[in-house]
Amino acid sequence: MNEQHTVFLVGGGTGGDEQAVFTLRSSETGCQLTCSYRDKMIEAEEEDYFEALFQIRQQLEVEGLLPFCYGASGNVYPEGTVIEMSRGLIACKVKMGQLPQKADLVNIFADGHDVMPVFVHLQQEFWDEWLASLPS
Repeated sequence: MNEQHTVFLVGGGTGGDEQAVFTLRSSETGCQLTCSYRDKMIEAEEEDYFEALFQIRQQLEVEGLLPFCYGASGNVYPEGTVIEMSRGLIACKVKMGQLPQKADLVNIFADGHDVMPVFVHLQQEFWDEWLASLPS
């Protein structure tokens, strides 16, 4: 696989529309993701693309930048079987107290009216709160 996704970046104090190009490459050892923006490049290789995006987002945060895509949205996180089937390209929009439905599956590089880009630690906190909200 060798595909690209263009994603808007928000924040960073530029006041304009910035974009990043994410290039995906899969290998037998993992998922390679490259983010090109502002004449810079960040690379990550992880077991899945969500985790690679996670690593890149941590570096973008240093510049105050957030990708405007579902993979950076506070209420989106990969779920076990979904992540295995899609290598982390598909994740679930989650709602407190509810299990995700098929309609809640999204591509991590897509965007929509309900994207809420947040810093990595806030996305992790929301996920933990969501897990705790599920009926036992």
